[in-house]
Amino acid sequence: MRRANPPRRQSGLPFVFVNFAMTADGKITTANRKVTSFSSPRDREHMFELRASADAVMAGARTVDLNPVIMGPGGGKYRDQRVRRGLAEYNLRVIVSGSGTVNPKAKIFDRKFSPIIILTTERAGPKKLQALRNVAQEVKVCGKSEIDFEQALRWLHQKWNVRRLLCEGGGELNDALFRAGLVQELHLTICPRIFGGRDAPTLADGRGSPKLAQATNLELKSSHTYGEELYLVYRVRLSLGPGPQLRPTGPGAITDRKGGSGR
Repeated sequence: MRRANPPRRQSGLPFVFVNFAMTADGKITTANRKVTSFSSPRDREHMFELRASADAVMAGARTVDLNPVIMGPGGGKYRDQRVRRGLAEYNLRVIVSGSGTVNPKAKIFDRKFSPIIILTTERAGPKKLQALRNVAQEVKVCGKSEIDFEQALRWLHQKWNVRRLLCEGGGELNDALFRAGLVQELHLTICPRIFGGRDAPTLADGRGSPKLAQATNLELKSSHTYGEELYLVYRVRLSLGPGPQLRPTGPGAITDRKGGSGR
């Protein structure tokens, strides 16, 4: 099994950052998955602020199928921010499904403002792949039974010029990216609610890390409150074995921010 944090960040990959809101007990929705929004309007503004800094926004198939999301940049002021930063007015949209079970009738496919890319595996099969190609600009097979995220992200960087990639879950996608050592920054909003429930999804579900040594280690970059919510930004600490830790640097990294940002 691949270690959670590889020895060093390889070149040719986008800067990957994750944005999520969760309850005080670590849940991202209720056990029945019917609660899709529970944070403040400020947190939603924060989400659009982060999208305005990304070349592409990525989410898993379940997130797209169960929620009326379009993964767009938001209103005119956010699109203006993108243009001032030298980005395209509208971000690319990336959907991840190892089995290719993305609903072709999901709301996201009704909005044609930017390309939609689907990452999948050979498990999808010819019939599903064709159905997805009918609604997406490109469908990329990245692995036999599991998505090879390093290969997928390298392809996004090379073909689509994705330098900053924002991941918005769900939990299984987050877990896969953390385990692959591809996440460099986590933006986390903690909301003053308790959902409870052993089956309620968390920030990083999926396979998880079986050993403490394989856990993803974080370093607090900034924190502030807005109302009753706590906004945290963590760097992912890259393990180099014995000795100091390496912090993500380079053109994708962003500096500490005092202001809030959210879902």
